[in-house]
Amino acid sequence: MADNPILVDAIQAQEWASSLLQHAGVSSEHAKIVADSFVLADLRGVDTHGLSRLSIYIARVQAGSINPNPELKILQKTPVMASIDAQDTFGFVAAHVATNQCMKMAETFGVGITAVKNSGHIGMAATYAIQAMEHGYAAILFSNSSPAIAPWGSKEPLWGTNPLAVGFPGGAKGDFLLDIAARRGESIPEGWMLDGQGHPTTDAAEALKDGTVLPIGGAKGSGLAAVVDIFAGLLTGAAFAGSILNQREHLSKRSGQGQWIMVFKPDVLLDSKEEYLERMDTLLERVRSCDLAPGFAEVLTPGENSAKIQEERKRSGIPYKKADVDSLNELAVKIGYNVKFA
Repeated sequence: MADNPILVDAIQAQEWASSLLQHAGVSSEHAKIVADSFVLADLRGVDTHGLSRLSIYIARVQAGSINPNPELKILQKTPVMASIDAQDTFGFVAAHVATNQCMKMAETFGVGITAVKNSGHIGMAATYAIQAMEHGYAAILFSNSSPAIAPWGSKEPLWGTNPLAVGFPGGAKGDFLLDIAARRGESIPEGWMLDGQGHPTTDAAEALKDGTVLPIGGAKGSGLAAVVDIFAGLLTGAAFAGSILNQREHLSKRSGQGQWIMVFKPDVLLDSKEEYLERMDTLLERVRSCDLAPGFAEVLTPGENSAKIQEERKRSGIPYKKADVDSLNELAVKIGYNVKFA
């Protein structure tokens, strides 16, 4: 029988993680950004990118592959385009700073684009769209990652799971927030993965050992993965075309990831902000009012289910598996931080 989850208040989880990161040598400012990113993922039900992954980042800080306290410098290329050398710091921090810079440009010019190189894993891609949406902006983000997906027609992994996020703030009917990335470790239907010999498999563990993930949508999905790599890797000056190192397998080596982020005012081409919000409400309402297909209880818009989970977990607490709580407590003991997570 599975253990009952341990409920932890989101603020308590954030404060604990931030304090532990500071104990590991991360500045208070950057520790808060990283902790907020982990806990937001847990709040929204994206547990694969939450605090259960904290140990790998602490290990990389200790191994020297993550620079915990860089002095990030923004190079303004044009009034609406900038670049950041992340200096191998947390991807969370680099993407957060980049999104802020995008908003600064968009405030004046209506749009801002920031490219990031020498970065790391950014966690949940939706984090940065939400960051912009909370200030009334729309956002598009691309990030590349270590090889996991074979180009169409190949059995050799080249593209990463390459997350992308697209967010539009809404009005009374809510927001639109699309976050796409392949997640590892889940049971898979036939046609999703190949084993090491290039044969279809439904065994995720076997495929991830020496096989590859097939692109969603076949050739078109492979093309989309390439597009993300072009934006996030090739155009930014980051590692690309299969040259990013897996952060778990290469603890002491920089991963070299890149991000490309665009933030813009969603109402700038319309007559008013009110018109934009009204049109967004109309779109969301029309989606939800479509006739149900067999087996479905409701039609959800992108990001709607995660938003519902977030509201529930804010009220009742984030449910952590006992094994994850134990691992976090063990991590704290290991680095000499004498405060239990839960």
